[in-house]
Amino acid sequence: MINRPIRTEAEYKAALAEIEPYFAREPEEGSADADRFDLLTVLIEAYEERHHPIGPPHPIEMIRHRMRTAGYTQADLGELLGSRARASEVLAKKRRLTLPMIWKLSQRWKIPAEALVAPYRLAGETRRNPPAGPSSRKAA
Repeated sequence: MINRPIRTEAEYKAALAEIEPYFAREPEEGSADADRFDLLTVLIEAYEERHHPIGPPHPIEMIRHRMRTAGYTQADLGELLGSRARASEVLAKKRRLTLPMIWKLSQRWKIPAEALVAPYRLAGETRRNPPAGPSSRKAA
């Protein structure tokens, strides 16, 4: 039974095993089981944030996710960005997102702009060729 901060992978696995039954039957609010579930949740989250952090999503994956969840097609993206070819290049990481593209995606598709501005490598770029941030060039 975990009663202190989780410090090792073994303790983490033990906490996961201990919390698993609570997902099958939700504990009654205010009960000792509910308190135990809350405590395990806090301890597990703290350990995961420290040892298994999840980084920000890749800008292109954010676009793909929005397309899946909203039912948008590549043709819809092409219409938003000005051409199907441009949409294809962006999705294939052959063209960077420009600031006007980011603005449109943020305003019309409700993708947070901060999720789209992270620099990323284009297809075929090497480590010696560092990624640039979004271009401020107008989408042509």
